Order: sequence, then C-alpha cells, then structure tokens
Amino acid sequence: MEPSKDISRLIEIMAALRHPETGCPWDIEQSFETIKPYTIEEAYEVSDAIERGDMDDLCDELGDLLLQVVFHARMAEEAGEFSFGDVVNAITTKMIRRHPHVFARSEADTPDAVKIQWDEIKQAEKRERAERRARRGISEDFKGGFLGSVQRSFPALTEALKLQERAAKVGFDWSAPEPILDKIEEEIDELRVALREGDRGKVSDELGDLIFAVVNIGRHVKTDPEQALRGTNTKFRRRFSHIEHVLDKDGETLEAASLERMEEIWQAAKAIERALVAE
Repeated sequence: MEPSKDISRLIEIMAALRHPETGCPWDIEQSFETIKPYTIEEAYEVSDAIERGDMDDLCDELGDLLLQVVFHARMAEEAGEFSFGDVVNAITTKMIRRHPHVFARSEADTPDAVKIQWDEIKQAEKRERAERRARRGISEDFKGGFLGSVQRSFPALTEALKLQERAAKVGFDWSAPEPILDKIEEEIDELRVALREGDRGKVSDELGDLIFAVVNIGRHVKTDPEQALRGTNTKFRRRFSHIEHVLDKDGETLEAASLERMEEIWQAAKAIERALVAE
C-alpha cells in the first residue's frame, strides 16, 4: 500500500490495521475508551505546534489528529453506528446550515443579523439533538441544565474551574478562601483512609475531590489553576534537567543515581533559583 493525498487511502489503511485476521494486534484490541486519551493528546500537540510556530510539526500533528478521527469512525462503522463518510456529511451539513448567508439566500447581511440567525439555527439543532437522544433512550444530558454551558471537552482543571464559576453565579460558593483550606485538609484525610483500605476506585474518587477543592482555592485567590500547574510543570522540567546535567557532568546516569543523590541536586537547583530571584 502506497502513501497518498487522498483521504480514502487513510481510511483503507485504518481498515487494514483493524482487520481481525491480518491487522495489527495493537490496533485490533483498541476501543473508544482506550483511544480517547490519544485523541486528547494529539489535540494538545496540535496546539503546541501552533504556539511554537512550527509549521512542519503542525502538518504532522494535524495528520496524527486526523488519524484519531478515522480510528474512531472505523470502530463506529464496525459497530454498525456510523462511518467516516457520515462524520464528513454531518459537519458539512452543519456548516452549510449555519451559514445560509454564504451558501443560500438569506437576509442576514450584518454581523448582528448573522448572530441572531446563528442562535436560531443552534436552537433548532439542540431540539433535533434532543429528539435523537430520546430515540436512543439516552436520558442524561450534560448539555442541559444550569451547568450545561460548561463544556465537558475542556481539560479537567479548566472544566472544574468553570463549573465552580458557574455555580457561584447563583450563590453556591464559599465566602472566603480559608474554609476551602479546611475542606482540602478534610479531603486529604479521606484520601489517606482510602489508601489504607486499598480501594482503587475510592482512591480515585477522593483524589478527584481533593483536586477539585484545590482548584476552588485557586479560583478564590484569582489564580487560574491550569496556568499555575503549567508554571509548576515548567519548573519541574527545569529542575529535573539540572539533575540530568549535573549527573552527566559527573559521569553518572539517571538510571544509576539514587533518590538521595537526585534529591540533593534538586535542592541545589532550588537554591540557585532562589539566588537568581533575590538578585
């Protein structure tokens, strides 16, 4: 099979990878749930390439993201749900429908008129979506209710922040940061209990509660938790790189170095950072 600019070739490749007898063992055993983390990861890598202004990487990462769409569509087709063609048809239908001022006759010739028209079309689409869900017997709808405007597609930290901000609009909120610190300590105690019991499901649940509470304190002190964590990630990268550099300079390796040795260098990196800040 040869490379091609035709999307049909990518669809053929995925079908070959998923073939139950001659396909790739790894690809065959995947499911929507197991592939989902890779889909999210690829979207982030597209964003990273854009931020770095690397067009070569962006081309590659967009290809990786497209592969995820083809992968999910192939699994859905195998399950008798929909195919890649249905995905393309759905989005082209939506875009044409939402832009009648471009693709059909419409009196919406100003930005305000386009906005009104867009909202009307969106409302019609929501009604149709509700009808489709009802036919499938799906009752729970996270897009409904007061919190429905908060997208579940956000990164978890951002979703938590926006859920809290939304709930705060109707008074469901802490009055000050201090009680949240007490709540954090309470969640830590509950996590300790779950760890002692060895219940992985409960540990995951309590860990989520703890992180949610930490996001809340960030919101109250006007600090975006996503950005705060990004800053910490950058700091961790920098300090760990210092460990790597020092070990290499001394003829040592990360694999052979003891935790005590790495901690010693880590603390030295912190001291260097504090000295630079003091200057």
